[in-house]
Amino acid sequence: MSNPELQTPERAYAWRDLLQRWSDEWLDPILHEQERSEPFPSAVHAARWLGGEGACAEEITRLEQRLGVALPSSYRQFLQTSNGWLDTTSWIERLLPTQEVGWARDLDPESFGPRGAAAETFEVSDEEYYVYGEDQDTFTMRAEYLPHMLKISHTPGATDVYLLNPLVVTPDGEWEAWYHAHWLPGARRYQSFWDLMNDEYEIFHCDE
Repeated sequence: MSNPELQTPERAYAWRDLLQRWSDEWLDPILHEQERSEPFPSAVHAARWLGGEGACAEEITRLEQRLGVALPSSYRQFLQTSNGWLDTTSWIERLLPTQEVGWARDLDPESFGPRGAAAETFEVSDEEYYVYGEDQDTFTMRAEYLPHMLKISHTPGATDVYLLNPLVVTPDGEWEAWYHAHWLPGARRYQSFWDLMNDEYEIFHCDE
């Protein structure tokens, strides 16, 4: 039996602060409203918030039971802060709420099934693969992971998508996170969903 006194406390991720700043900047009409295909709903402007209410414990439990896995902490805390989300950048339109999240092979078998991108496998060594940040080569992805990944976003008519990879897990339980798109030579990979979203915010922020 594990000793509770020796267990490492779960890291608290500052989602509310990050997402509020993101909302405020998207909703500034001088900065970004004109880049969207249609205006944000009036309720979003009134709330100054691009998300919704946080998912309750029962909703997250149902999702984990449906998937048969425990979600990584940074993503679970994101859902607790906002169960779904509108645009992150001009290329990702919607992060999915708990009832729509699912395995990539089930939600988009044409792209992520055995005859989709996952069929385009080639050898990538650990030395090439486990590189993150500026030194990463996006081409060094492992396409065979794609059917096993969790699809957490959807943009109609686009290939851009956020994926979480349960096959690569950090010592603190975070799943690798991918920004995947057919226009990329591979995928941008991060050690956690938190890292992915912070990088996406910086890209969004720099485009202002």
